[in-house]
Amino acid sequence: MKLMRYGPRGRERPAILDNTGCWRDLTGVVKDVGPELLADSFAALTGMDLIALPPVAPGVRIGAPISSVGKFVCIGLNYRDHAAESGMPIPSEPVVFMKATSAICGPEDVVLLPPNARKADWEVELGVVIGRECRYVAEDEALSHVAGICVINDLSEREYQLERGGQWDKGKGCDTFGPMGPHLVTIDEAGDLGNLDLWLEVNGKRMQTGNTRDMIFRVPYLVHYLSQFMSLQPGDVISTGTPSGVGLGMTPQVWLKEGDVMTLGIQGLGEQRQEVARYRAKVER
Repeated sequence: MKLMRYGPRGRERPAILDNTGCWRDLTGVVKDVGPELLADSFAALTGMDLIALPPVAPGVRIGAPISSVGKFVCIGLNYRDHAAESGMPIPSEPVVFMKATSAICGPEDVVLLPPNARKADWEVELGVVIGRECRYVAEDEALSHVAGICVINDLSEREYQLERGGQWDKGKGCDTFGPMGPHLVTIDEAGDLGNLDLWLEVNGKRMQTGNTRDMIFRVPYLVHYLSQFMSLQPGDVISTGTPSGVGLGMTPQVWLKEGDVMTLGIQGLGEQRQEVARYRAKVER
């Protein structure tokens, strides 16, 4: 199934796609698309007559497809071509960092550059959403703990990430630097996670073209690996790395600026579109 959340930020409502291609409001059935629904393996939605549910009006804002994300875990340098363009060695184990959950926003929300950001960059990635709690899980059992997958734009401020000392987190967790969605595709309908096309364009120019078969560490291994270091809870998100074509790897390097438009997508998971602006504090009067 495909699930979505729509409406004003902070007041999103759950929705589901019926077999005619119409989105149906789930407000009267479940509270939200969040950890409780994921942990229950969507049992509340099994066998429903979706046609009887009210349709979602066109043109509404789409939010991130899941609520109450506990952990936003990211994998760096997980495509060989991206490691090469970044001038970094192929990792022998997954490179793990955390992205602030306050970075999460909808797939078409405006991306706000921090006031002093100079090197903002894009990264299309496959997002993996945990459904069942797991710790020390075996690789061959890992996918049974996954609820679904989605598109993520793992935006980065490269100066903050690479030139300001310490960990990568400070360049990854800025507000609006984690657009997610447009919808969550459940694992039973996700297809082959090891063979999904992904792409990203800036102002209509193709920047990234890749396929998840080029991952160094595949999804089952990543879930297994992370569970050795932390328990994974329903609603936790893993962003699995990006292929080549980021601004950091270009000669000369290219950075996002006000007015730019990013479009990106993954095969079978939908598309995102974000306009870029710069954060400006509101003046109280």
